Amino acid sequence: MTRTPVWKSIAAALEADIAAGHYGAGDKLPTEAALASRFGVNRHTVRRALGDMSERGILRSRRGAGVFVEAPPTDYPIGKRVRFHQSIRATGRLPQRRVLRLESRPGDTAETKALALNAGSMVIVCEGLSLAGETPIAHFISVFPQDRLPGMLHTLEEVTSVTEALKLNGVADYVRRETRVTAEMPSATQALHLRMREGDPLVKTVGINEDMEGNPVEYGQTWFAGDRVTLTFSND
Repeated sequence: MTRTPVWKSIAAALEADIAAGHYGAGDKLPTEAALASRFGVNRHTVRRALGDMSERGILRSRRGAGVFVEAPPTDYPIGKRVRFHQSIRATGRLPQRRVLRLESRPGDTAETKALALNAGSMVIVCEGLSLAGETPIAHFISVFPQDRLPGMLHTLEEVTSVTEALKLNGVADYVRRETRVTAEMPSATQALHLRMREGDPLVKTVGINEDMEGNPVEYGQTWFAGDRVTLTFSND
């Protein structure tokens, strides 16, 4: 009777762990060394099991970051009302934002033009990562007009939802005026934050949101991990 190769048994055990929910979509697996210790084999055997699972689309290896359970692309609608938290919750995953930078400074030319401000006007900048569950799906930079939203900096120190922060600053509702989409390669920093290889593509969106009187309230740039997000455009 032919014995099942050890690496196949390891792959089967890891698949059973995933099926049982021990590792969810986007979760990182233990290191090769840890798995080798668990199964009492050498790292080469573990590597073969992980390679087989990667070829079958169960896992994804990210250079310098580790091996992760493959997650299906997150559907992200872009229409008149773009709401990150609402869009991610609709997929059954937990939306999160991690702030990397929050500051007030003079706006650059592109920012003041987009927000219909005088040159050199002060803006509030919020830079961070958007996550679906524990999986980072985008790097964003949101810029707000300080004169129109003087309390926004303090609010964003307490609230991660832009919709909620705007509401607390008197913007009850807002819509997307325009969205531009391009493709880019990630910088080394973006690749690190988004757990990507430097050659993996990003989908960049540049958008302007305005209140119901037509005043710009946010100028945003977002770089989505191209293999983790499906952008859907609508007119609603």
